[in-house]
Amino acid sequence: MTTHHIHIATLKRFGQLLLLLLLIISCQARQTATYTKVNGFTQGTTFNIIYSDSAGRDFSKAFDSIFQAVDRSMSVYNDSSIISRLNRNEIDTVDALLAEVIAISDSIYHETDGAFDITVGPVVRALGFGPEQHAGIDSAQIRALQRLIGMGKINMAGNRLQKDDPKIQIDVNAVAQGYTSDLVARFLSSKEISNFMVEVGGEIMAMGISSRGTPWIVGIDKPVENALPGENLQAKFYFSGSRGMSTSGNYRKFIEVNGIKYAHTINPKTGFPAMSNLLSATVIAPTAARADALATAFMVNGLEWSRNFVNSHTGVEAYLIYSDSTGKFNEWVSEGLKSSIAQ
Repeated sequence: MTTHHIHIATLKRFGQLLLLLLLIISCQARQTATYTKVNGFTQGTTFNIIYSDSAGRDFSKAFDSIFQAVDRSMSVYNDSSIISRLNRNEIDTVDALLAEVIAISDSIYHETDGAFDITVGPVVRALGFGPEQHAGIDSAQIRALQRLIGMGKINMAGNRLQKDDPKIQIDVNAVAQGYTSDLVARFLSSKEISNFMVEVGGEIMAMGISSRGTPWIVGIDKPVENALPGENLQAKFYFSGSRGMSTSGNYRKFIEVNGIKYAHTINPKTGFPAMSNLLSATVIAPTAARADALATAFMVNGLEWSRNFVNSHTGVEAYLIYSDSTGKFNEWVSEGLKSSIAQ
């Protein structure tokens, strides 16, 4: 499998994964002859794909082609990608992949009261979370860049992206890996594969059952700083059906300036890191891209807003970890997810 160090997710070049630990139980058991596992590195992180195929086909090259297509389309770490050239105003047209991601992002933007916004790119870079890797908080600069933020300031006309200001830049890091998992899942489904688990950088899309004949099992890390993935599990639960899952949180992703830690989740309404008692948000939705984007929005909008959102949106479930006034960890589990918790 070809390795592509393209770093689509923010801070992936520091080797940090999302909070979600994938416990692929079928990997712990002896693999059956019809289950194939493919893993490796892509987008600056790891991927794991397990699928059952009675014909025993090897789709490694197809997976690699999907990863390369996403890289060429929407990696801000690839200077020749469509999104990089778009941000430099060298072109104004997008491919089908980026067009779909922009459409998904626009939908989530409106659903979440603007908490998910792909036009935060200039602020992300100014705060040191982009490819440049410099760290610092310049309040005056952030306020100046604030006028460039807002999905209402861009518009798709066919395959052309129109900007109100040429300085506007888009950054789809918060949805790209979930979308990549969806693309792989679509490919497998097109090959009549009905049992699979796709995980890219912690973003999951799954269908069917594992090699044990049971639903897949996934785990969520406790929000403990400096802990290794899987070292302290908060919960495990069964994951079945055709659904996507993503976890977002701030305790592992931050920059430190003069001893002060700043979270990587940016509030588009202020331009500064989001501040709340919500430590991590695991979201389950019909697609991994939707789960990925919603998890980010939940971290911006906080606990109460996120609970209300889940309770009013069919098909969305969540496992939220937050701290109370004493600093103790607490959890909120949506009703539809409670029956899936594994003991």
